[in-house]
Amino acid sequence: MQTSRWLDGVWLTLILCLLQDSQQGEYQRKLYRDLMKNYNRLERPVLNESQPLVVDLGVTFIQIIDVDEKNQVLITNVWLQMYWTDCYLRWNVTEYGGVRNLRFPSDLVWVPDILLYNSADERFDATFHTNVLVNSSGFSKYIPPGILKSTCYIDVRWFPFDVQRCNLKFGSWTHNGWLLDLQMMEADISTYLPNGEWDLVGVPGKRNELHYECCEEPYPDVTYTVLMRRRTLYYGLNLLIPCVLISGLALLVFLLPADSGEKISLGITVLLSLTVFMLLVAEIMPATSDSVPLIARYFASTMFIVGLSVVVTVLVLQFHHHDPHAGKMPKWVRVVLLNWCAWFLRMKKPGEGKSSMPYRYNQQQQQCISSMEMSGLPGQRSSNGNMVYFGYHTMENPCCPPSSDSGVMCGRITCSPSEDNGSAQSGPLVGSSPEMVKILEELQFIGRRFRDQDEGEAICSEWKFAAAVVDRLCLVAFTVFSIICTFAILMSAPNFIEAVSKDFA
Repeated sequence: MQTSRWLDGVWLTLILCLLQDSQQGEYQRKLYRDLMKNYNRLERPVLNESQPLVVDLGVTFIQIIDVDEKNQVLITNVWLQMYWTDCYLRWNVTEYGGVRNLRFPSDLVWVPDILLYNSADERFDATFHTNVLVNSSGFSKYIPPGILKSTCYIDVRWFPFDVQRCNLKFGSWTHNGWLLDLQMMEADISTYLPNGEWDLVGVPGKRNELHYECCEEPYPDVTYTVLMRRRTLYYGLNLLIPCVLISGLALLVFLLPADSGEKISLGITVLLSLTVFMLLVAEIMPATSDSVPLIARYFASTMFIVGLSVVVTVLVLQFHHHDPHAGKMPKWVRVVLLNWCAWFLRMKKPGEGKSSMPYRYNQQQQQCISSMEMSGLPGQRSSNGNMVYFGYHTMENPCCPPSSDSGVMCGRITCSPSEDNGSAQSGPLVGSSPEMVKILEELQFIGRRFRDQDEGEAICSEWKFAAAVVDRLCLVAFTVFSIICTFAILMSAPNFIEAVSKDFA
């Protein structure tokens, strides 16, 4: 019995709910019919035609979809918010069964013709026309969502440490300020979805009134400025760090030995690598001459350093492989490179500081050979009559110490002491044969060849040492210049420290 009563109660409740819904539907149909009976969507909904209609405009910023730097276009997901009071859409709630809200299609009631002035969309108006929500007091709410494509001047001067400001300018297309008073509401960014490339700093708004010379009435607009900062982690890892490493490789050109034959190849390879990265940056940036991007300036300075290093490397190789017959090193080059620069770089010539006795001894031997004169000595023949005893004296100071054989030798040449401070003592060649004269001439020729070879090696060693000094000097200078250039260019960005601390933390 109790179960049947409980079932009857449930059925009664369901019937009452159905009846109530059917009454609500009847009231809504009646309300729609009554409101739309004499309604004209072309008429501005005001009681006094001399008074403007106040429309509150706001935006809900959802997402930054894309920032096209090359075409200078900003694509965003935004919900517009428009609020106004329609005096022709009012009703008494008690007369219509408690109906408090109605939804009208936007093409059946009056809606403000507010558009994005700087739209870059093909249809110009990229919003989706939704229903207008109206309550019993006539307060209307129209929230059309849209993928807005707006023009934006992209300032790439500080790329990739740049902060962009893109404006979204809204206003009525046909109503002036005396007909439609447009008021600004703060932008809502509470539901913003983060972007992988850009950080949203803020969306401040401002109401403006423009007065044209042709008309007396004002034309109000509401402009929202999208402040966004570029996230630099991607560009730092893919552009800046490789560029720094490549510029470091350019410094290795000065550490590579000149005899390896790879100095020019390394410099050209580094220069080509920087050219490839420069092309990647050029594909991203817009073709504008208003400003040069920061990263482009850094790449240009690095390419200048690398190109100059190739030129200096050619000079170093020319010094290192200098032909000794082309002439000796000029005096000013020797003073600047071998004296001043070598002292500044704390470089010493190879073999400097060691004993130079062997070199002086060779010089004395060469002097002996070059200045010797054959002189016959009143010698004696050997027992077989074939051996000729001979000796020689020098034109200058004696180059050999006196020996016990008084300068007379058999089968070799020695020096005999001079009696009169190096004056020549010559006499007729006694007992000398033509073969012996030819042998002495050959000895003089060999001495000259060795002397010329030693002089050529000395000249080559000077040029090689000059090449090493130039290499070391350019290594120090280019290293200092690269470090100063890197910090000066990158630190010149206004938000460099903030960007690095946030993205690389």
